[in-house]
Amino acid sequence: MMRTVLFAALLCATPALFAEESNPLVLDAKAIKAEGITLATASLRTLTDQVRAPGEVRADAYATALVSPRVPSQVVARKAKLGDVVKAGQPLVVLSSVEVAETQGELIVASQDWARVSSLGPQAVSARRYNEALVQRDQARAKLKAYGLSEGQIGQLIRRGSAAADGSFELLAPQAGRVTTDEFMLGERIEPGRTLFTLVAESSVWVEARLAPSIAEQVRAGAAVTVSAHGKTLKGSVIQRSHQTDEKTRTVNVRIQVPNEGDLLHQGELVECRIDVASQSRQLAVPADAIVLLQNQPTVFVRGEQPGQFEPVSVEAGETRDGWTEIKRGLGEGTPYVSRGAFALKARLLRSQLGEE
Repeated sequence: MMRTVLFAALLCATPALFAEESNPLVLDAKAIKAEGITLATASLRTLTDQVRAPGEVRADAYATALVSPRVPSQVVARKAKLGDVVKAGQPLVVLSSVEVAETQGELIVASQDWARVSSLGPQAVSARRYNEALVQRDQARAKLKAYGLSEGQIGQLIRRGSAAADGSFELLAPQAGRVTTDEFMLGERIEPGRTLFTLVAESSVWVEARLAPSIAEQVRAGAAVTVSAHGKTLKGSVIQRSHQTDEKTRTVNVRIQVPNEGDLLHQGELVECRIDVASQSRQLAVPADAIVLLQNQPTVFVRGEQPGQFEPVSVEAGETRDGWTEIKRGLGEGTPYVSRGAFALKARLLRSQLGEE
């Protein structure tokens, strides 16, 4: 079992420093409790194997909406711009259309006709006339809805009457989100289907990772994923695995959904992914917080020979999975070690060194 180089050097150079009465790593029961130190026994754990892969951030297509007119129109006014966060139903742009103007007029006339016929009742007019008036009104309403007008906009048109039949109408946001594209100009003529705005709900994003087919076969929907970006880690999960291999790269696309709290990830960024796979292995592992750095060496504190005594042991650490870090070398199975409170012991040791200086 290896001992920390720093600790051994200090023992040789200044033995008085670590004498039993002044050794910062010898604690009585009261101090152990105060520092929150807990001992555990090093043992094998079943760890889920992981694969590493680069990933690219994409917009969550299930939370993305394209806003476009359904009828030839001209842009009259802009009410939202790139980067704006909008609410569902918020006006984005004012358009003008000849077809919409004609249908607005049809609806106003049909609504007035229906109001007269319905006030008389089916007993005073023929069934044919009654049904014709109702159908004409409903057809005009349906055409305007097909053009993209909401029920609220149609109701307002009917209340305003003929003065509102000017062909202008507002395109409303179909969902809440951020405007990520808005490539058009005032006065521009827009054909149906032309995208005016892209709205993205940024609460979650997709990360697309590409894996070799043999590795991708081990990935299952719902598998946990750790995404590293900007010095932080985010938890995600696999939602889809492609069943087709890319002809150029000979890789399989794995789609990962990641909650994007704080708007940390943005479309087009490259990140690193660690994906849980179906295989598992038993490894000697300790809690990640049990490992501290001493002289840039991963170190675990173990129980010493005397009561209340702890000793630093240099270890070779492997990957961390679900809060547990694999120990490749330096710590034997069955060895009592400090599972909680390692940072407190490190602080005591460093304070002692500073005091000696």
